[in-house]
Amino acid sequence: MSSAMLADLLKSLGLLGLFLLIGFGLRAKLKFLQKTFMPASVIGGFLLLILGPIGFGLLKIPEEWIKMWALLPGILIVPVVTATPLGLDLGGKSKKELLNIVPLVLIMFGVYYLQNAIGFIVNLIFNSNGNMYPTFGWELSIGYSGGHGTAGILGNMLQELNLPYWETAQGVAVTTATFGIVGGILIGMVVINWAARKGETSILEKPSDIPEEMALGFQKDVSKQGSLGRETTKSSSIDTITFHAAIIFLGCFIAYALLGLAKAKNIPGFKSISVWAYGILVMFIIWGIIKKLNLDFLVDSGAKGKITGPFTEFAVIAAIASLPIQAVLEYIVPILVLCILGFIFTTFYLLFMCKRYLSDYWLEHMMATFGMSTGVFLTGLLLLRVCDPEYKSPVIGNYSIGFSILSAVTFAIMPLILNTILASGPSGALMLTGGITIVATIGAIITSKLVK
Repeated sequence: MSSAMLADLLKSLGLLGLFLLIGFGLRAKLKFLQKTFMPASVIGGFLLLILGPIGFGLLKIPEEWIKMWALLPGILIVPVVTATPLGLDLGGKSKKELLNIVPLVLIMFGVYYLQNAIGFIVNLIFNSNGNMYPTFGWELSIGYSGGHGTAGILGNMLQELNLPYWETAQGVAVTTATFGIVGGILIGMVVINWAARKGETSILEKPSDIPEEMALGFQKDVSKQGSLGRETTKSSSIDTITFHAAIIFLGCFIAYALLGLAKAKNIPGFKSISVWAYGILVMFIIWGIIKKLNLDFLVDSGAKGKITGPFTEFAVIAAIASLPIQAVLEYIVPILVLCILGFIFTTFYLLFMCKRYLSDYWLEHMMATFGMSTGVFLTGLLLLRVCDPEYKSPVIGNYSIGFSILSAVTFAIMPLILNTILASGPSGALMLTGGITIVATIGAIITSKLVK
């Protein structure tokens, strides 16, 4: 790689940064963007896509930049996913409290793999003429429960295997994520209003107004602005953010080394596992060592988030700005069917399971999980805040723990699903994910009875 290539990369990141700021400004000014809580990275990404050569061509962007942007999510998502186990904390819960969270976690798994199964069913329905690529439909869970950033994981996995449809799949995942985050907010508000009228909310009598700062995307009052995290180290030795970044990058380095070794030794199975899957395993080990040495006070989840957050934002805007519109439009009908079925089954599965098998604050748990299952973690927090404005219930803690466990496990299982698709096709993946859905659902039912 030459200095000119690195300079091009920096300049292309500068353009992405400009449109991130434009997206931030538009979100702060336009009411309809505030009502849908569209992230600045998504707004800026679509604006850049429309103005760039893929859209109307009003901006003369070098083709090499578009290619770099398409590749960027698959690279940036490696440290994001690798960092997941670092600082993983069960919140100081007692054994009894943790047991009460088990049904919620199993319901989270159930709805996630239900989305997987629905996606593969849609693939089989539309693949009568053999015109669907093998992994189509997987984008439902990746886009809905993973969000825009996770589209890069899909692109990374398929590209590593030199599968020619990786850009299309990444673009479809971006599309489902966009449908998910907008539709999830709208459907979530409808469900909250219905529940409030029916007296199903434990705290709220009528839906509260969304705090202004959440709609605008910034906090005007300096005294109310949150902290970026604990300063666990002193800058006289090493900056706190740098310290956390060093741990994350070390995990990435070891992960790439293990993958390289598996390929060099031609180890079956291990040579085809994505690098970020190795990263999760490595980081669990690193975090275990840190805790064993009683050095866990040096790690702060807030500080970690300020490293992975920017990677995710740039991964999202890069994925959207390089979205292959023509290729995605070829699948627009099955994509629409995919998204509609996703909303229907996600909504009714969570309504049924949470109301029936979560004894306390079922609606609040359901809305947090629904937000996560159609958008991102913050979408769940947003819907939870609407029906529990001051976070008086224990839901936020339970939700955070459940999300952490779900993220770590589902990321680890993704390579297994991909290998199943490539070996046995969508029908094999349907059997696998459908089976996990059934097991998780039965587990939620049984454990809900045991913890009462």
